[in-house]
Amino acid sequence: MASLVVVDYGAGNLRSVVRALEHAGAQPHISGDWHDLQAADAVILPGVGAAGDTMANLNARALSEPLREYIAAGRPFLGVCMGLQALFDHSEENDQHCLGVLAGEVCRFPAGSGLKIPHMGWNTVEWARSHPVTDGIPSGSYFYFVHSFYPAPADPEVALGLTDYGVRFPSIVARANVVATQFHPEKSGEHGLRLYAGFLRWAREGMPEATATGVAQ
Repeated sequence: MASLVVVDYGAGNLRSVVRALEHAGAQPHISGDWHDLQAADAVILPGVGAAGDTMANLNARALSEPLREYIAAGRPFLGVCMGLQALFDHSEENDQHCLGVLAGEVCRFPAGSGLKIPHMGWNTVEWARSHPVTDGIPSGSYFYFVHSFYPAPADPEVALGLTDYGVRFPSIVARANVVATQFHPEKSGEHGLRLYAGFLRWAREGMPEATATGVAQ
């Protein structure tokens, strides 16, 4: 594809994402310029850290509204970790209003479950349905997680994959032109690289099984 943009808003895991994409055959461009978002053929929003810092940095770089507009235009988008959480209406972390692309809340894992928080390490993802981005990756495959909060979508149909950690939560969501993972594909070995390759193929082929319009209403 002509232009694959990895959004730079001060998050710390850009290089590992870029290396994984290059391994999948892409030539990604790191940018924090909203003009590049407008011209992009596909966009990836990675992220680590807290919801408050993420939204403050996106807003300070004038990227929040361009991201909403890009997604609403029906163009291929992949969010990773905080790039997933930022898509929802609100996060309990920092009592933070987010991008509002997907309806729902980002919730803290419940205390007293006997499980360590953050949820850190390898865990399985069971596919809730099929999707071109995950095609060829077996259900129940292991991916790498680092997070203390999890998405609770208002529409359960957006869940593409499910993971158990005290609660059963959507660890990957998909709707129309948007796919987003709570886990880190770039840290998840062969299956993570395959997921990035699946996203790139899906974007190049015009997002089969996705609607022509974006998710934002």
